[in-house]
Amino acid sequence: MSSASSWEVAQLNIGRLKAPTDDPLVAGFMEALEPTNAIADVAPGFVWRLQTEDGDATAIRPYDDDLMLVNMSTWASVEALADFVYRTAHRDVMAQRRQWFAKLDEVYTVLWWVPAGHRPSTEEAKERLAHLAEHGPTAQAFTFRQPFPAPDAVAGDWRCPV
Repeated sequence: MSSASSWEVAQLNIGRLKAPTDDPLVAGFMEALEPTNAIADVAPGFVWRLQTEDGDATAIRPYDDDLMLVNMSTWASVEALADFVYRTAHRDVMAQRRQWFAKLDEVYTVLWWVPAGHRPSTEEAKERLAHLAEHGPTAQAFTFRQPFPAPDAVAGDWRCPV
């Protein structure tokens, strides 16, 4: 994808903690959150992430389930997001997620394109996740395994990054 794109990729992932954020069972996750977010904040292609004044999104609850956490961000490209997710210390934290998060039987990660500078709301993100669950990967809501090019991508100029 060209760096001059007028589009950014947004991502949402959700996870149900095995215990409240102040429980010792999830202390390892809570301790890893700030350093992992710091890596994201300086990663090439990082644009924005959902957070409160505390610096993370653990207090944001767009679902009725108090144990359901959300992570949402925007990136310059799917490639940049994939590099952060799979090629930084974030991967080590992901490898331990079963210690802290319950296994979800539903779709829990979605990617979609937004105009550059747009900051998606949690409602928008939930709608994209629901669209992916209902329709599978499409240009409206997709996955790392089945990504779609940005709306302004030149045919033949885009490749699957993962």
